[in-house]
Amino acid sequence: MDTSSPPPAAPVPRALDDALALMKDLRARCEWDAAQTHSSLRPYLIEEAHEVDDAIAGGDDATLRDELGDLLLQVLFHSVVAEERGAFTMQDVAGALIAKMHARHPHLYGDGIKRSWESMKAARTTRATLEEGLPAGLPSLHRAHRLQDRAAGVGFDWDNALGPLAKVREEVEEVAALINADTGAVRDQDALEAELGDLLFAVVNLCRKTGVHGALAIDRTNAKFVRRYATMERLAAADGRRLSELSLAEQDTYWDAVKAEERGAAES
Repeated sequence: MDTSSPPPAAPVPRALDDALALMKDLRARCEWDAAQTHSSLRPYLIEEAHEVDDAIAGGDDATLRDELGDLLLQVLFHSVVAEERGAFTMQDVAGALIAKMHARHPHLYGDGIKRSWESMKAARTTRATLEEGLPAGLPSLHRAHRLQDRAAGVGFDWDNALGPLAKVREEVEEVAALINADTGAVRDQDALEAELGDLLFAVVNLCRKTGVHGALAIDRTNAKFVRRYATMERLAAADGRRLSELSLAEQDTYWDAVKAEERGAAES
């Protein structure tokens, strides 16, 4: 007899107005919700955004649905707190979003001419610096991508991917010049850090010009490395061995076996 629990029932469809009404009710009747402010909610917003990202990476629709709901709760929470302060309402937030999307898509809602968002924004906005308005906590790879996007908006950009590809090769040579070709010793640690930064920036630019986001690319490679390393450990354990007890050459043998196993699976 099957004693497993039945899957949970799908949630009853509700309107956004229902969610907004729930948030207002929580503010009125729940002590914890009533005590929250924009500042106290900051950690939760960041956490929920990361959980949505994890759900997307995991590919589970039910989890993604639930995590998007948690993120929506944060949007509603901040909107209701702002409404109580007399600053703006959820309807104002929706209005600002629609106005912004119309402005970003003039080919759909305006004069019919398609323009890049960064060029339109540059024409409309005077920034004191290139990074003005970018969040202080933006991850470094994402910040590099956005800085390059903004520069491209005013025409400071390569014509195609060949420019950044050549720049990557140039930066690799500059890094190599700071490492002793015989011993691998670093000639100047501070200079090497600067040159490696230039190399990473150039790689991000190459990603951008080829339609790849550097942050997503490195996330993919991180996940691949973790998966392959776990398989190495499994193969070694099957032989009664531990990776930490093996020489680099022996570890490389397992690494090559993992890659061969993946190639075989891909071809089958």
